[in-house]
Amino acid sequence: MQYKMLVAAAALAVGFALPASSATIDDVKAKGHVQCGVSQGLPGFSNPDQAGNWTGIDVDVCRAVAAAVFGDANKVKFTPLSAKERFTALQSGEVDVLSRNTTWTLTRDTALGLDFVGVNFYDGQGFMIRKDMGIDSATKLDGASVCVNIGTTTELNMADYFRANNMKYEPVVFEKADEVVAAYDAGRCDVYTTDRSGLAAQRVKLKDPSAHFVLPETISKEPLGPVVRHGDNQWGDVVRWSLITMIEAEEMGLNSGNVDDMRKTATNPAVKRVLGTEGDMGKVLGLGNDWSYNIIKQVGNYGEVYAKHVGPNTPIGLARGPNELWTNGGLMYPMPVR
Repeated sequence: MQYKMLVAAAALAVGFALPASSATIDDVKAKGHVQCGVSQGLPGFSNPDQAGNWTGIDVDVCRAVAAAVFGDANKVKFTPLSAKERFTALQSGEVDVLSRNTTWTLTRDTALGLDFVGVNFYDGQGFMIRKDMGIDSATKLDGASVCVNIGTTTELNMADYFRANNMKYEPVVFEKADEVVAAYDAGRCDVYTTDRSGLAAQRVKLKDPSAHFVLPETISKEPLGPVVRHGDNQWGDVVRWSLITMIEAEEMGLNSGNVDDMRKTATNPAVKRVLGTEGDMGKVLGLGNDWSYNIIKQVGNYGEVYAKHVGPNTPIGLARGPNELWTNGGLMYPMPVR
Protein backbone atom coordinates (compact mmCIF):
# COMPACT_ATOMS: atom_id res chain seq x y z
CA MET A 1 0.00 0.00 0.00
CA GLN A 2 2.92 2.37 0.72
CA TYR A 3 4.13 1.81 -2.85
CA LYS A 4 0.70 2.60 -4.27
CA MET A 5 0.55 5.82 -2.30
CA LEU A 6 3.98 6.88 -3.55
CA VAL A 7 2.96 6.19 -7.15
CA ALA A 8 -0.24 8.19 -6.66
CA ALA A 9 1.63 11.09 -5.08
CA ALA A 10 4.10 11.17 -7.96
CA ALA A 11 1.30 11.13 -10.51
CA LEU A 12 -0.58 13.93 -8.80
CA ALA A 13 2.58 16.00 -8.44
CA VAL A 14 3.05 16.15 -12.21
CA GLY A 15 -0.61 16.70 -12.94
CA PHE A 16 -1.74 13.24 -13.98
CA ALA A 17 -4.67 11.35 -12.50
CA LEU A 18 -4.34 7.63 -12.09
CA PRO A 19 -6.97 5.40 -13.73
CA ALA A 20 -9.64 4.36 -11.26
CA SER A 21 -10.79 0.82 -10.78
CA SER A 22 -14.45 0.22 -11.54
CA ALA A 23 -14.62 -2.62 -9.07
CA THR A 24 -14.57 -0.84 -5.72
CA ILE A 25 -17.93 -2.24 -4.72
CA ASP A 26 -16.68 -5.76 -5.45
CA ASP A 27 -13.52 -5.12 -3.43
CA VAL A 28 -15.57 -3.71 -0.55
CA LYS A 29 -17.87 -6.73 -0.52
CA ALA A 30 -14.91 -9.10 -0.65
CA LYS A 31 -13.12 -7.59 2.33
CA GLY A 32 -16.36 -7.19 4.29
CA HIS A 33 -16.18 -3.51 5.22
CA VAL A 34 -16.01 0.04 3.88
CA GLN A 35 -12.68 1.81 4.45
CA CYS A 36 -13.53 5.44 5.11
CA GLY A 37 -11.09 8.35 5.14
CA VAL A 38 -11.92 10.88 7.88
CA SER A 39 -10.31 13.82 9.67
CA GLN A 40 -7.79 13.39 12.45
CA GLY A 41 -10.39 14.63 14.91
CA LEU A 42 -13.03 17.31 14.27
CA PRO A 43 -15.86 17.20 16.84
CA GLY A 44 -19.26 16.85 15.25
CA PHE A 45 -17.87 15.75 11.89
CA SER A 46 -15.41 12.90 12.47
CA ASN A 47 -13.96 12.41 15.90
CA PRO A 48 -13.14 9.38 18.07
CA ASP A 49 -14.83 9.23 21.47
CA GLN A 50 -13.11 8.06 24.67
CA ALA A 51 -13.69 4.44 23.68
CA GLY A 52 -12.18 4.99 20.24
CA ASN A 53 -15.51 4.90 18.41
CA TRP A 54 -15.75 7.36 15.54
CA THR A 55 -18.75 9.72 15.52
CA GLY A 56 -19.94 12.69 13.48
CA ILE A 57 -21.93 13.63 10.41
CA ASP A 58 -19.07 12.67 8.07
CA VAL A 59 -18.72 9.34 9.87
CA ASP A 60 -22.45 8.71 9.44
CA VAL A 61 -22.17 9.07 5.67
CA CYS A 62 -19.79 6.11 5.70
CA ARG A 63 -22.00 4.21 8.14
CA ALA A 64 -24.90 4.78 5.73
CA VAL A 65 -22.86 3.32 2.88
CA ALA A 66 -22.04 0.27 5.00
CA ALA A 67 -25.72 -0.14 5.90
CA ALA A 68 -26.64 0.04 2.20
CA VAL A 69 -24.01 -2.47 1.07
CA PHE A 70 -23.97 -4.92 3.99
CA GLY A 71 -27.17 -4.24 5.89
CA ASP A 72 -24.89 -3.38 8.83
CA ALA A 73 -23.81 0.20 9.54
CA ASN A 74 -20.96 -1.06 11.72
CA LYS A 75 -19.11 -2.70 8.85
CA VAL A 76 -16.86 0.30 8.31
CA LYS A 77 -13.29 1.09 9.34
CA PHE A 78 -11.85 4.57 9.60
CA THR A 79 -8.53 5.99 8.45
CA PRO A 80 -7.68 9.39 9.97
CA LEU A 81 -6.04 11.61 7.35
CA SER A 82 -4.47 15.05 7.33
CA ALA A 83 -5.64 17.59 4.77
CA LYS A 84 -2.35 17.14 2.93
CA GLU A 85 -2.57 13.35 2.54
CA ARG A 86 -6.33 12.82 2.11
CA PHE A 87 -6.52 12.94 -1.71
CA THR A 88 -3.51 10.67 -2.25
CA ALA A 89 -5.02 8.15 0.16
CA LEU A 90 -8.22 8.03 -1.86
CA GLN A 91 -6.54 7.99 -5.26
CA SER A 92 -4.15 5.21 -4.21
CA GLY A 93 -6.96 2.97 -2.96
CA GLU A 94 -5.98 3.18 0.70
CA VAL A 95 -9.57 4.29 1.39
CA ASP A 96 -12.76 3.55 -0.53
CA VAL A 97 -14.44 6.88 0.17
CA LEU A 98 -13.28 10.17 1.64
CA SER A 99 -15.79 11.75 4.02
CA ARG A 100 -13.70 14.43 5.68
CA ASN A 101 -15.18 17.96 5.70
CA THR A 102 -13.78 18.41 2.19
CA THR A 103 -14.78 21.31 -0.08
CA TRP A 104 -16.07 20.55 -3.58
CA THR A 105 -14.06 22.65 -6.05
CA LEU A 106 -13.52 22.53 -9.80
CA THR A 107 -9.85 21.52 -9.69
CA ARG A 108 -10.44 18.80 -7.10
CA ASP A 109 -13.32 17.42 -9.14
CA THR A 110 -11.27 17.33 -12.34
CA ALA A 111 -7.47 17.48 -12.14
CA LEU A 112 -7.15 15.14 -9.16
CA GLY A 113 -9.11 12.29 -10.74
CA LEU A 114 -11.82 12.42 -8.07
CA ASP A 115 -15.60 12.76 -8.02
CA PHE A 116 -17.65 14.59 -5.41
CA VAL A 117 -20.97 12.81 -5.10
CA GLY A 118 -22.98 15.24 -2.99
CA VAL A 119 -22.97 17.81 -0.20
CA ASN A 120 -23.65 16.82 3.40
CA PHE A 121 -22.83 20.22 4.88
CA TYR A 122 -22.99 23.72 3.38
CA ASP A 123 -20.43 25.94 5.06
CA GLY A 124 -18.29 29.05 4.68
CA GLN A 125 -14.93 30.21 6.00
CA GLY A 126 -14.60 32.54 8.96
CA PHE A 127 -12.10 33.94 11.46
CA MET A 128 -11.86 33.37 15.22
CA ILE A 129 -10.05 35.78 17.51
CA ARG A 130 -9.64 36.52 21.21
CA LYS A 131 -12.23 38.89 22.62
CA ASP A 132 -9.53 41.03 24.25
CA MET A 133 -8.21 42.01 20.81
CA GLY A 134 -11.10 44.47 20.62
CA ILE A 135 -11.77 43.79 16.93
CA ASP A 136 -15.30 43.41 15.58
CA SER A 137 -14.68 42.83 11.86
CA ALA A 138 -12.34 40.84 9.65
CA THR A 139 -11.68 44.03 7.70
CA LYS A 140 -9.61 45.19 10.70
CA LEU A 141 -7.16 42.27 10.61
CA ASP A 142 -4.42 44.11 8.70
CA GLY A 143 -1.03 42.87 9.89
CA ALA A 144 -2.44 39.94 11.86
CA SER A 145 -0.75 36.56 12.15
CA VAL A 146 -3.15 33.79 11.12
CA CYS A 147 -3.00 30.08 12.01
CA VAL A 148 -4.18 27.86 9.16
CA ASN A 149 -4.12 24.25 7.95
CA ILE A 150 -1.75 23.79 4.99
CA GLY A 151 -3.03 22.21 1.77
CA THR A 152 -6.61 23.43 2.14
CA THR A 153 -9.02 25.79 0.39
CA THR A 154 -8.87 27.69 3.69
CA GLU A 155 -5.28 28.70 2.98
CA LEU A 156 -6.15 29.92 -0.53
CA ASN A 157 -9.33 31.75 0.52
CA MET A 158 -7.40 33.58 3.24
CA ALA A 159 -4.83 34.79 0.71
CA ASP A 160 -7.58 35.97 -1.64
CA TYR A 161 -9.44 37.80 1.15
CA PHE A 162 -6.44 39.73 2.46
CA ARG A 163 -5.31 40.60 -1.06
CA ALA A 164 -8.80 41.78 -2.10
CA ASN A 165 -8.97 44.01 0.98
CA ASN A 166 -5.44 45.38 0.57
CA MET A 167 -4.33 43.98 3.91
CA LYS A 168 -1.12 42.24 4.95
CA TYR A 169 -0.96 39.13 7.10
CA GLU A 170 1.52 36.56 8.39
CA PRO A 171 0.49 32.93 7.75
CA VAL A 172 1.37 30.41 10.46
CA VAL A 173 0.83 27.02 8.82
CA PHE A 174 0.57 23.47 10.14
CA GLU A 175 -0.22 20.12 8.56
CA LYS A 176 -2.54 18.79 11.28
CA ALA A 177 -5.70 20.51 12.49
CA ASP A 178 -4.86 19.84 16.14
CA GLU A 179 -1.51 21.57 15.63
CA VAL A 180 -3.32 24.65 14.31
CA VAL A 181 -5.67 24.72 17.31
CA ALA A 182 -2.84 24.22 19.79
CA ALA A 183 -0.77 27.00 18.22
CA TYR A 184 -3.68 29.44 18.30
CA ASP A 185 -4.54 28.51 21.88
CA ALA A 186 -0.91 29.05 22.89
CA GLY A 187 -0.91 32.55 21.40
CA ARG A 188 1.41 31.82 18.49
CA CYS A 189 -0.97 33.69 16.18
CA ASP A 190 -3.68 36.34 16.48
CA VAL A 191 -6.32 34.62 14.37
CA TYR A 192 -7.51 31.11 13.60
CA THR A 193 -9.26 30.56 10.27
CA THR A 194 -11.14 27.58 8.86
CA ASP A 195 -14.75 26.75 7.96
CA ARG A 196 -17.19 28.32 10.43
CA SER A 197 -18.42 24.87 11.46
CA GLY A 198 -14.81 23.89 12.15
CA LEU A 199 -14.31 27.01 14.27
CA ALA A 200 -17.35 26.07 16.34
CA ALA A 201 -16.08 22.50 16.67
CA GLN A 202 -12.50 23.39 17.56
CA ARG A 203 -13.49 26.20 19.93
CA VAL A 204 -14.66 23.60 22.46
CA LYS A 205 -11.07 22.30 22.63
CA LEU A 206 -9.61 25.64 23.75
CA LYS A 207 -8.52 26.17 27.34
CA ASP A 208 -11.10 28.97 27.74
CA PRO A 209 -13.68 28.79 24.93
CA SER A 210 -15.55 31.81 26.30
CA ALA A 211 -12.52 34.03 25.66
CA HIS A 212 -12.85 33.60 21.90
CA PHE A 213 -15.46 34.46 19.29
CA VAL A 214 -16.00 34.20 15.54
CA LEU A 215 -16.06 37.42 13.52
CA PRO A 216 -19.25 38.06 11.52
CA GLU A 217 -17.79 37.81 8.02
CA THR A 218 -18.14 34.63 5.94
CA ILE A 219 -15.53 34.91 3.19
CA SER A 220 -16.24 31.85 1.03
CA LYS A 221 -18.60 29.11 -0.02
CA GLU A 222 -17.59 25.70 1.31
CA PRO A 223 -19.84 22.86 0.08
CA LEU A 224 -18.51 19.86 2.00
CA GLY A 225 -19.20 16.30 0.92
CA PRO A 226 -18.03 12.75 0.27
CA VAL A 227 -15.54 11.94 -2.50
CA VAL A 228 -14.81 8.82 -4.57
CA ARG A 229 -12.38 8.01 -7.37
CA HIS A 230 -13.26 9.28 -10.83
CA GLY A 231 -14.58 6.67 -13.25
CA ASP A 232 -15.83 4.27 -10.58
CA ASN A 233 -19.45 5.00 -11.43
CA GLN A 234 -21.26 2.19 -9.66
CA TRP A 235 -19.49 2.87 -6.37
CA GLY A 236 -20.10 6.58 -6.83
CA ASP A 237 -23.81 5.88 -7.29
CA VAL A 238 -23.94 3.85 -4.06
CA VAL A 239 -22.28 6.60 -2.01
CA ARG A 240 -24.33 9.36 -3.69
CA TRP A 241 -27.69 7.69 -3.12
CA SER A 242 -26.83 6.68 0.43
CA LEU A 243 -26.50 10.39 1.24
CA ILE A 244 -29.57 11.37 -0.79
CA THR A 245 -31.65 8.72 0.98
CA MET A 246 -30.99 10.33 4.37
CA ILE A 247 -32.15 13.71 3.05
CA GLU A 248 -35.14 12.16 1.27
CA ALA A 249 -36.13 10.34 4.45
CA GLU A 250 -36.24 13.58 6.43
CA GLU A 251 -38.38 15.21 3.75
CA MET A 252 -40.81 12.27 3.85
CA GLY A 253 -40.99 12.23 7.65
CA LEU A 254 -39.21 8.87 7.90
CA ASN A 255 -36.82 8.37 10.80
CA SER A 256 -35.08 5.62 12.72
CA GLY A 257 -37.96 5.43 15.19
CA ASN A 258 -40.90 5.12 12.82
CA VAL A 259 -39.39 3.38 9.81
CA ASP A 260 -40.52 -0.12 10.86
CA ASP A 261 -44.14 0.96 11.26
CA MET A 262 -44.04 2.96 8.03
CA ARG A 263 -42.68 -0.02 6.17
CA LYS A 264 -45.81 -1.96 7.18
CA THR A 265 -48.42 0.77 6.77
CA ALA A 266 -47.23 3.26 4.13
CA THR A 267 -49.49 3.69 1.11
CA ASN A 268 -47.62 6.52 -0.62
CA PRO A 269 -45.80 4.95 -3.62
CA ALA A 270 -42.78 7.27 -3.20
CA VAL A 271 -42.40 6.24 0.44
CA LYS A 272 -42.79 2.58 -0.45
CA ARG A 273 -40.02 2.86 -3.05
CA VAL A 274 -37.67 4.39 -0.46
CA LEU A 275 -38.51 1.63 2.02
CA GLY A 276 -38.05 -1.12 -0.55
CA THR A 277 -41.60 -2.49 -0.46
CA GLU A 278 -42.34 -1.37 -4.02
CA GLY A 279 -40.24 -1.14 -7.14
CA ASP A 280 -36.72 -2.46 -7.63
CA MET A 281 -34.51 0.44 -6.58
CA GLY A 282 -31.84 -1.73 -4.97
CA LYS A 283 -31.25 -3.82 -8.06
CA VAL A 284 -30.18 -0.86 -10.20
CA LEU A 285 -27.49 -0.06 -7.58
CA GLY A 286 -26.37 -3.66 -7.26
CA LEU A 287 -27.85 -3.80 -3.74
CA GLY A 288 -30.75 -5.46 -1.97
CA ASN A 289 -34.11 -3.70 -1.94
CA ASP A 290 -33.79 -3.01 1.78
CA TRP A 291 -30.69 -0.84 1.27
CA SER A 292 -32.39 2.47 2.05
CA TYR A 293 -34.49 1.02 4.86
CA ASN A 294 -31.26 -0.16 6.50
CA ILE A 295 -29.76 3.34 6.25
CA ILE A 296 -32.78 5.01 7.86
CA LYS A 297 -33.17 2.36 10.54
CA GLN A 298 -29.52 2.11 11.55
CA VAL A 299 -28.16 5.62 10.87
CA GLY A 300 -31.21 7.89 10.73
CA ASN A 301 -32.40 10.63 8.42
CA TYR A 302 -30.31 13.73 7.74
CA GLY A 303 -32.09 15.80 10.38
CA GLU A 304 -31.46 13.15 13.04
CA VAL A 305 -27.78 12.97 12.14
CA TYR A 306 -27.41 16.76 12.14
CA ALA A 307 -29.18 17.20 15.48
CA LYS A 308 -27.17 14.41 17.11
CA HIS A 309 -23.72 15.64 16.12
CA VAL A 310 -23.69 19.40 15.45
CA GLY A 311 -27.18 20.75 16.23
CA PRO A 312 -28.18 23.46 18.72
CA ASN A 313 -28.35 20.99 21.63
CA THR A 314 -24.77 19.77 21.15
CA PRO A 315 -21.51 21.45 22.28
CA ILE A 316 -21.02 22.52 18.64
CA GLY A 317 -24.39 24.32 18.71
CA LEU A 318 -24.98 25.00 15.02
CA ALA A 319 -28.38 26.09 13.72
CA ARG A 320 -29.44 24.36 10.50
CA GLY A 321 -29.22 27.50 8.33
CA PRO A 322 -28.49 26.51 4.72
CA ASN A 323 -28.48 22.87 5.81
CA GLU A 324 -32.25 22.97 6.33
CA LEU A 325 -34.44 21.13 3.85
CA TRP A 326 -35.40 23.17 0.81
CA THR A 327 -38.99 23.11 2.09
CA ASN A 328 -37.78 25.07 5.13
CA GLY A 329 -35.72 27.58 3.16
CA GLY A 330 -32.47 25.62 3.11
CA LEU A 331 -30.37 24.01 0.36
CA MET A 332 -30.94 20.32 1.13
CA TYR A 333 -32.89 19.11 -1.90
CA PRO A 334 -32.99 15.31 -2.41
CA MET A 335 -33.27 13.81 -5.88
CA PRO A 336 -36.28 11.48 -6.26
CA VAL A 337 -35.90 7.76 -5.59
CA ARG A 338 -37.83 6.33 -8.52
